[in-house]
Amino acid sequence: MLSYAALGWPSAPGAHPLRHGPRACSCDRLGCPDPGAHPLSPAWHLQATTDATQLTRWWQHEPDANVILPTGRVFDVFDVPLAAGLAALTRIDEAGSRSGPVAANGDRVLFYVATRGNPDDEDEWWSCHLDCDPATIDDTPGLRWHCRDSYVLAPPSTLPTGQPVSWLRPPDGRPLPDPLRVLEQLTD
Repeated sequence: MLSYAALGWPSAPGAHPLRHGPRACSCDRLGCPDPGAHPLSPAWHLQATTDATQLTRWWQHEPDANVILPTGRVFDVFDVPLAAGLAALTRIDEAGSRSGPVAANGDRVLFYVATRGNPDDEDEWWSCHLDCDPATIDDTPGLRWHCRDSYVLAPPSTLPTGQPVSWLRPPDGRPLPDPLRVLEQLTD
């Protein structure tokens, strides 16, 4: 979390999957529909911070908490199926382009891109967590664009399978790539 803060990326604590007992998630919801893959607080978008003291306090209190990174502030994230994401990453490399940070999240690949913030052409942008119910995500396996009012689970978070979210290309402090350039590679 402190490494994200050093990049200027706010974060907030997320629920984590439970491996033992009657519940699958550390949250208080019975039958949580998205175990370990959501913020701990409903006010996560207001609480997310780069303040090292606050981040340290949160993770000392909840050392197993997953990491939630809000999107639409510093970056947006393209979230694509694993095969499509790896193929796009290969095309980006072969073209001699820079992918920017890329993470593996189970059967999904996350491409971190520069945010467009609040564009005038609002209709072409959408937020996964506003228009997708976790129960319907399996029904829409294609591209998801996490932007304003959305979030992603970030390394070193743990998925319900026990698999970690991990960096394929870690952030290096360089400017994030233009989203339209990356989108072009993802839609090929």
